[in-house]
Amino acid sequence: MSVSTISLAVSLLRAGRLVGIPTETVYGLAADATNSAAVRRIFAAKGRPGTNPLIVHVPDAAVARRYAANWPEAASRLAEAFWPGPLTIILPKAPAIVSEVTAGLGTVGLRVPAHALTLELLREFDGPLAAPSANRSTRISPTTARHVRDELGDAVDLILDGGACTIGIESTVLDLCGDRPRILRPGGLSQAEIEQIVGPVEYGFAHTDASRPAASPGQQLVHYAPTTPAFRFLSTQKPGMLAHAGAAGGAAAVLALTSVELPGGRLVQMPVDPLAYARTLYHTLRELDSADLRAIYVELPPDEPQWMAVHDRLRRATVLLPAE
Repeated sequence: MSVSTISLAVSLLRAGRLVGIPTETVYGLAADATNSAAVRRIFAAKGRPGTNPLIVHVPDAAVARRYAANWPEAASRLAEAFWPGPLTIILPKAPAIVSEVTAGLGTVGLRVPAHALTLELLREFDGPLAAPSANRSTRISPTTARHVRDELGDAVDLILDGGACTIGIESTVLDLCGDRPRILRPGGLSQAEIEQIVGPVEYGFAHTDASRPAASPGQQLVHYAPTTPAFRFLSTQKPGMLAHAGAAGGAAAVLALTSVELPGGRLVQMPVDPLAYARTLYHTLRELDSADLRAIYVELPPDEPQWMAVHDRLRRATVLLPAE
């Protein structure tokens, strides 16, 4: 990416416009986090409820400290271990972060993304960028620049193309405002990795509706979802899945870890490694969502800690297959 393109992006952001940015997790829709009008443009472009807070991206921990009213020792240890990387830390916010970013709450999620292009942009901009995923609200997150353009069109003033995202699902959100660290959203960093740095963590991820502010992004009951009806099933439910697909009629596809035969349908064999699965999940769902299918079926991975983030995304993107 040329210096002139980065300079253009900075100029647009300083003028209150929107820029699509690459990260290692998913592509973000960025605006100046100190500019209320600019942040409102994010919500308008995405169709996102104002009760759903945004993550703020900064180039390093030193800049992050400017925008946190309190910076505990645990934040320093986590930043040293995992930034740049897929960890968002929730802390009390400094006044410079406008209330539209935080859904009116007194806390803010801060992150340093592990992508050279966006880090260059952040250093040049020299300020905080609010940047949720660059997609319509509740829909599949984008993992390429093309996804952003297909999803949001001219609502984005500029898209920085940094290639395909290497992690493919959103960051882990960790709340440091309580007595013990609490995971509000599982993501690209595992519980075990976090606990090596700060000891035991609690879980606080849940379903919330748009009527009240959420503590973290990604807590809606429906999120990361294709427009095609999508159903999740256990490997023991294969006969029920086949019966459901047959009753629905028309073309269907199944994302599977094990062998599945879907007569007249499309089989997508998914990776058995959780990191590789996460990296390909959104891209695969987008591809199938554009294939004029009647339904998408997703075989659930093992119920094991390393699959926690994938399970979270599938629970919000799909409906549980009805019992036989």
